[in-house]
Amino acid sequence: MKKLLERFRDPDRRRVFYAVLGAKGIALGILAVVLVGVPWYLGSKAYADAAAPPPPAYINPINTMWTLIAAFLVFFMQAGFMALEAGFARTRETVNILLEGIVDTCLCGILFWAFGFAFMFGSGNGFIGHEFFFLHGAPETYGSTGVAILAFWLFQFAFADTCSTITSGAMVGRTGFVGDLLYSFGVSGFIYPIIGHWAWGPDGWLNTIKPAAFHDFAGSTVVHTIGGMVALCGAIALGPRLGRKFKRDGGGPMVGHNMTIASVGGVILWFGWYGFNPGSTLSAMDIQGIGRVAANTTLAACAGGLSALFFVYPRSKVWDCGITVNGFLAGLVAITCPCYWVSPFGSIVLGGVAGVLCVLAVDLLEYLRIDDPIGAVPVHGVCGIWGTLSLGLFATGQYGASGPTGADNSAGAVVTGLFYGGGVNQLIGQAIGSAVVTAATLVVGFALMYAVKATGTLRVSKEGEEEGLDLHEHGGEAYPEQAFGSVHGISSAEARGGKVAMGSLAEAK
Repeated sequence: MKKLLERFRDPDRRRVFYAVLGAKGIALGILAVVLVGVPWYLGSKAYADAAAPPPPAYINPINTMWTLIAAFLVFFMQAGFMALEAGFARTRETVNILLEGIVDTCLCGILFWAFGFAFMFGSGNGFIGHEFFFLHGAPETYGSTGVAILAFWLFQFAFADTCSTITSGAMVGRTGFVGDLLYSFGVSGFIYPIIGHWAWGPDGWLNTIKPAAFHDFAGSTVVHTIGGMVALCGAIALGPRLGRKFKRDGGGPMVGHNMTIASVGGVILWFGWYGFNPGSTLSAMDIQGIGRVAANTTLAACAGGLSALFFVYPRSKVWDCGITVNGFLAGLVAITCPCYWVSPFGSIVLGGVAGVLCVLAVDLLEYLRIDDPIGAVPVHGVCGIWGTLSLGLFATGQYGASGPTGADNSAGAVVTGLFYGGGVNQLIGQAIGSAVVTAATLVVGFALMYAVKATGTLRVSKEGEEEGLDLHEHGGEAYPEQAFGSVHGISSAEARGGKVAMGSLAEAK
């Protein structure tokens, strides 16, 4: 005891003692909060007043199964995105693209369970939801859809994952993996669900604007414009890839390494869109609506691919596969908003316009010296805006809303565009919604990207970029035999050991 008191008289020992004691006190306080707060928040009956349970909700099995099938199709779009981006990129960043797609999906799933779904689809106010965190307190079905809540959650998670993946397309080839995780956390956890709540939330403020409520059936604005605008912010914050020389400087786009997988990836995306658009009915009972949406989706994609192909040919004198793929994707993005309310003819027209706009937007980015290797901004950002506006032009005035037992095509529910005698009201509503979402996304997107840039993790070092992201970040190539065996006659392990000059390696790839 005497020795202990003597030690306590030492000021340094006293500081250590108080620091340890304080740390233990804080730890015990945190533990107490966890032991008491978590059970309370997650519904522990020990902290709840006794109340009669609400009557069980009716879960419509057919609508739930239809929504799940659509969710599976939308989820499979991740394979399409990974193949498309990898094919349009260079060999040395293929593993990086594949891993980003996988990890972004895993991260998005956890975030959307924890709070993304709550922000987006929970009741709250016009700007953000604040219920269903960790899915706590979620009802058996979502609203009046009759769709089981977890099936609806899965469907919307696949949408959220798509938005984050779109962002990565413009940032290929020079983004650090840690930086990718940080901005993905911001996009999936906050930007997409909060801004998306404005249009799709149960009390989103864009649903009540005048002179006409904003409509976005499957996400030309909510998914594609948000993803495309954040991608633009990322491309600008990063700057172009090393060695990227733009047309006005005597250069041109860097050639992708594998048009086979890029084209297959694009077609996989087209296939997945049949979950994206028809699945947004959330109702297998709306048979005519599902068929109309699927047909319109197909025709817009066809028109977009052909218009891009024939628009480019007079300039290049070649039948360009890459621009045709992005052309039909542009048509798909454009039809995503109006697909429920337009006719097949309107789908062809707006899809054809989207294909041309995609090419013109690529030209504009090239002129502005913005490096977008995959074409995320032209396809998703520009054509997402066009598709949203096109509803105000091409809505036929015949269709209203999809419901759990069928379509509601009553006079008060139908949507009518300018070309079908509806005047400019719906066009104004679409323009307001698109402009607000675009502007808000750009503001928060730039803030996010430059905040990540300030951490030093957004872009890899010059040496890492020259070496290639696959080797620098992930320790191996997607095609080790091709990259090292046939070119240098050595293994990737030897290259990582420093037996090959990275300068010649970068030139070879």
